[in-house]
Amino acid sequence: MSIRRALAVLRKEFRHIFRDLRLFFLVTVAPAFLLLLLAHVFVLDVQEVELAVWDQDNSPLSRQVLAVLTSDGEFRARFRVEGYDELERLLRSGQADGGLVIPPGLEQEVQAGHPAEIQAVVDGADPIAAIQTTASLSLRIAAISARLSGRSPGSGAIDVRSEVWYNPALDSLVSMVPGLIPIVLCMPALALALALTREKETGSFESLAVTPIRGIEYLTGKLGAYLACGLLGVLPTWLMATLYFRVPFRGSLVLYLLFATAYFLAEMGFSALVANFVRNQQTAMLLVLTLFFVPSFFVAGLILPVDTGNPFSRLVAYSLPTTHFIAISRGVFLKGLGLTPLAFHILVLLAMGLGGVSLSLLVFRKRLG
Repeated sequence: MSIRRALAVLRKEFRHIFRDLRLFFLVTVAPAFLLLLLAHVFVLDVQEVELAVWDQDNSPLSRQVLAVLTSDGEFRARFRVEGYDELERLLRSGQADGGLVIPPGLEQEVQAGHPAEIQAVVDGADPIAAIQTTASLSLRIAAISARLSGRSPGSGAIDVRSEVWYNPALDSLVSMVPGLIPIVLCMPALALALALTREKETGSFESLAVTPIRGIEYLTGKLGAYLACGLLGVLPTWLMATLYFRVPFRGSLVLYLLFATAYFLAEMGFSALVANFVRNQQTAMLLVLTLFFVPSFFVAGLILPVDTGNPFSRLVAYSLPTTHFIAISRGVFLKGLGLTPLAFHILVLLAMGLGGVSLSLLVFRKRLG
């Protein structure tokens, strides 16, 4: 064995790795990136639950129950409501994850030694989070009840009566299918990226560049074709969800198609931007899948709600179009939401789409010229 020849090969491979950014990313940054993604898959704890509280008793005991319940930050009594209509509005809009209804006379019943009940209302659109929320609420209220019984032997027990809205059976398929629709609908955006890079790879782009066609005309034509085909693909996907999987659809199909248009625009703006910087289909597919498709499974709220308590996780999640369309899809399917409750997600998708397309046009015109 020659040490000198081995060192020569070593130097050559280092040059190759540092010269190819994709290979350098694969051997240095990719493990940490995969760890970040996979950690979100296997950590299935609900980090923070936003509660809407309807305290009809308004007694020292009810305030004590709320103080103990929210002491460690897992539960936050963010909203105070005065009725079921207001509670339902917060649950439908996604501002609250659950509700706590404290009946009048709670303290009197407990002091008299009678059993008392507190109602917990949870959003069943996410069954995993709903199950964990109800279990955690029951355990905490049971601990509070045991503590009160220890202080006053004649005290009655406090029980939790849970009620699940929008998915009473907590069927995971009912929640997972609308959440998976945004992920499978990324195929048209991937196809657009492959179509743009295929012309560079095969050499047909060079012949197109010398024609009078302008960059905005070329890119608009490409976007229009794949956007129309993507919307056409929404219909069999919707039929599969409603007829085969029996997922209830409580919203408007026309509105759902309009929302899907904003989603496709955001996805395709990203794909077109990626395609401007790569020259072959393999790289385009790798970038779209790594930066767009794979993270959507793990951090976009498909399995667990987005961790709003962690600024980094929230930033990563909200930068993905799928995060917003998962919320839209579940809201339209399971809650029958319209334009107003989903306005934030729709505006973000439109901003992503217009921004991505504008940047793509800007860069594309420079390359075409």
